[in-house]
Amino acid sequence: MKLRLSFVAYFLVVSAGLMGLVSAPASAQQFRLGYVNLDRIIKEAAPAKNAQARLEQEFSKREKELQAQGGALKARADQFEREAPTLSDSQRLTRQRELADMDRDFQRNRREFQEDLSRRRNEELQQVFERANRVVKQVADTEKYDLILQEAVYVNPKHDITDKVIQALNASSK
Repeated sequence: MKLRLSFVAYFLVVSAGLMGLVSAPASAQQFRLGYVNLDRIIKEAAPAKNAQARLEQEFSKREKELQAQGGALKARADQFEREAPTLSDSQRLTRQRELADMDRDFQRNRREFQEDLSRRRNEELQQVFERANRVVKQVADTEKYDLILQEAVYVNPKHDITDKVIQALNASSK
């Protein structure tokens, strides 16, 4: 019986303490929370769009050359398929080797293109992320946010400051 009373007393003390925390005075400073959607920043912010335009300009020529090389390879392969029955064994073997060499060169060039494009895209995105993080910090300091999240399962739209960040990024890129 003594143990039971002490548990009830403990429960009452803990409950009273929790009630005191919940009903904290209104004069206490409120915790401010914000959220930033990086995907939207990458799609909508001017610096991200400018970076994408730079990448397209930088890699468009190589991409066209690669497409032309792939088209030439396909044309040669189609021609070989049509002519293969009439070719001698040595001619067929020579053409197969030529096609294999062309395909190997094409695959190597395509892989190098993808690696270069990926590396440059990462460099450009890193610069955009660094600028965005500086802007987020400025918004947080100016508007007295205690915590800004970049990833979450669910966010109430009232906490989303992505539009403010995009506007600040757009203003700073002009």
